[in-house]
Amino acid sequence: MWYHKPTINEELLQSLPNLKVVASAGVGIDHLDLKLLSSYGVKVSNTPFIVSTDTADLGMALMLASSRRLVEGHEMAVSPDTEYFPADWLGTEVSGATLGIVGMGVIGYKVAERAKAFEMKILYHNRNQRKKEEENAVGAVYCKKIDDLLQQSDFVLLAVNLTPQTHKLIGKRELELMKPTATLINISRGLVVDQDALVEALQNKVIKAAALDVTYPEPLPRDHPLLKLKNVIITPHIGSATKETRWVMMEEMAESIEAGLAGLPIPREVL
Repeated sequence: MWYHKPTINEELLQSLPNLKVVASAGVGIDHLDLKLLSSYGVKVSNTPFIVSTDTADLGMALMLASSRRLVEGHEMAVSPDTEYFPADWLGTEVSGATLGIVGMGVIGYKVAERAKAFEMKILYHNRNQRKKEEENAVGAVYCKKIDDLLQQSDFVLLAVNLTPQTHKLIGKRELELMKPTATLINISRGLVVDQDALVEALQNKVIKAAALDVTYPEPLPRDHPLLKLKNVIITPHIGSATKETRWVMMEEMAESIEAGLAGLPIPREVL
């Protein structure tokens, strides 16, 4: 499967009685009905680890691009109407700011490693607290309650899996807890955020900005209000989109398929 295609439903499974394995690109499995696949004896694999470095890099890129208003700056620099660069056109400093990471898995931790180099204060919220030595290595402080993280952070970065528990995890209430100077960065899944509430928060300056690699749907309808806001950066779900990573993803998917066909243990099997 690539970009969640083809759709794996009962009709397809019934038409493929000899199907043994579904190899899905990327880390997310929210597009798969694991119980249905299991009932047909079909195993599932994904590529969870290879995507983490590139996705963490993109999270930092979105934070920097948003804080320094790179997209607006580029438009100004190349506009045929620009006659001078205004001296009061300013961004927001990242170094020394507070970064709140929601979801401290492999990707979230790699973001923390990068943020440490920017001398950021790092808070994180996770289902489980990391080991002390892991926290100390990046200078991260655990917030048992997400509310504490939201209230203190200058940048809130979402790196959680999409589950029933994280569906619209960030809604109107959570956005109102954030600082009016804060930026929301989403590199997880679009449905982790209540998009209507986000639009309202951005329009009413409840938060300062958003930088999104994911939305719902993808792409957004061309008349969607998010596309009209200057305080929003949207990229086309490119967290893992480098030549090097996509090549390894293909190799890992092929390994899983070969193992499944040979009746061997499947690398990176989703249980």
